[in-house]
Amino acid sequence: MTNTMSRRGPDGHGKWVDDVAGVALGHRRLSVIDVSDAGHQPMLSSCGRYVIVYNGEIYNFKELRKELEAKGRVFKGHSDTEVILQACVEWGVMQVLPRLIGMFAFGLWDKKERTLTLARDRLGIKPLYWGHFDGLFLFGSELKALRAHPGWTPQINRDALASYMRHNYIPAPLTIYDGIHKLQPGCILKFKIGKEPQVESYWSLSKVEKEKSDSKFKLTDSEAINSLDELLGDAVGRRMVSDVPLGAFLSGGIDSSIVVALMQAQSSKPVHTYSIGFNETGYNEAQHAAIVAKHLGTSHTELYATAETAQGIIPDLPEMYDEPFADSSQISTYLVSALTRQHVTVALSGDGGDECFAGYNRYLFAERIRRLQKLTPKAFRSVFTSIISSISPQQLDKLSNFIPGSIRPSMFGDRLHKLAGVISLKEDNFYRQLVSQWHEPEMLVHDSKEMKGLIWDESVRELVPNFIERMQYLDLLTYLPDDILTKVDRASMAVSLEVRVPLLDHRVVEFSRQLPMQYKIRGGKSKWLLRQLLYRYVPSEIIDRPKMGFGVPIDRWLRGPLRDWAEELLDKNKIEKQGLLNSVLVRQKWNEHLSGSRNWQYQLWTVLMFQAWYEQWMS
Repeated sequence: MTNTMSRRGPDGHGKWVDDVAGVALGHRRLSVIDVSDAGHQPMLSSCGRYVIVYNGEIYNFKELRKELEAKGRVFKGHSDTEVILQACVEWGVMQVLPRLIGMFAFGLWDKKERTLTLARDRLGIKPLYWGHFDGLFLFGSELKALRAHPGWTPQINRDALASYMRHNYIPAPLTIYDGIHKLQPGCILKFKIGKEPQVESYWSLSKVEKEKSDSKFKLTDSEAINSLDELLGDAVGRRMVSDVPLGAFLSGGIDSSIVVALMQAQSSKPVHTYSIGFNETGYNEAQHAAIVAKHLGTSHTELYATAETAQGIIPDLPEMYDEPFADSSQISTYLVSALTRQHVTVALSGDGGDECFAGYNRYLFAERIRRLQKLTPKAFRSVFTSIISSISPQQLDKLSNFIPGSIRPSMFGDRLHKLAGVISLKEDNFYRQLVSQWHEPEMLVHDSKEMKGLIWDESVRELVPNFIERMQYLDLLTYLPDDILTKVDRASMAVSLEVRVPLLDHRVVEFSRQLPMQYKIRGGKSKWLLRQLLYRYVPSEIIDRPKMGFGVPIDRWLRGPLRDWAEELLDKNKIEKQGLLNSVLVRQKWNEHLSGSRNWQYQLWTVLMFQAWYEQWMS
């Protein structure tokens, strides 16, 4: 089981077995803090009662160690693993977890009580899977480790597959397999032999939200900027502690730029920064990253990847991601991780800034749609939707010829159809529409019943009345851990690179949830507070530009160099033989995309990544 995860831990491996109890723990090590044998895992407590296997980094372990030493605890080495273990012995797991600043997933075996405790960090930065079958309990950092155990036969969960087709990821606690679960962020699982596992929360964003309603934000603009400067500076500084070479991803966007700026402000040497670029129009941020790097004085390395290089990674994605996963920026993330790992072992990234400080384009889009809804009568919106829906995108493209070419939007008909699909929707339906790939996944996946998760929970509206704040809240609990953090973890671990995310320090997240909306969106611009802080380090003219994603031009590739690959995976006979997907719906989307009348890149990529995964793992 541990050998399947050798890339997560190339520097060492270990196992601990108790034959009598029927317990075995295994670990693969990526040495970052205390690279000596004193940090070896599984680690046994000095009293001999507890054994731990742990993945992650604790950034306040030195302060905790001092407290424990004051209580008489003696340490053999200098690792954060030993600090967690000793802290659990001294205070108990439930008292330790709220005190940890960091990213982690660990399993703790209590030999005396014969109980296993699993815990996952608050935001879900590190993964943790588990399954309980007759007489067998399995857990691990990746699904492939669980698959290696002979006592479990993997079966596809059709309901999870339907959820995947909506989201392009499988939402927690589901996995693609029946009987296997993701431990959700901020949760702890307790398992005693002979009993059912019990899962409970030790930290929740809903509690943060409730506490927010009981307090009033009283800081002025300058005080808010200063507070964020101090808090985020501390979060970044803590993540710069490493016994191995360290650097940072730099896209030139607001999030990665503020992380690098705060790193450079605390470093006596140029920080090592890394970015990748594409020569394809609209998909290249490398030139912006280079300008930011020059201004901050970092030691910058960039790689311009060809389309062929990016496409060459696609066959490896099913192995890398373990279960179907279809955020196409997984390709770019792998490329920048591979580049960075050639030079350093640890990298900081700017992930989390969009969710915390309202950076996604969909937040601004929601604002514009809401204004449009206020300015136009409901009857007019209904008529508009009916008329546009009755005209094909191709016909709308022809009608758009009267618009001057210099200002005519690309794929005018397709864009107008999408606008017609959301202009009359109420808030929560509007959000679901925006985050959905396939809007009726049960029609796509045979014999499935989609899990109605948090984005259908009506109580969220009462908890978070403001629509944009509610979108952020839902993104933090769903899209962030199950898409963004999954993408970064698998891509970076595939090359044995540890990625740290200071913007997701739980103290920063909690601070961001206290901010009134005018500190996030002001003057039609997102991330207002984060921008103001960044302007202290980088001039606004370098930073202020339209937001870009981190994706690749899948739409064009599917009509060009990837067409044969896609055609084989989407073969009607192949899909029908598998008996899982509606081949008619799939082929309809494929033919429309090839014709250029509609851009179905995301829907098709979701299906293609499932088909590629199926061939890798289930054929």
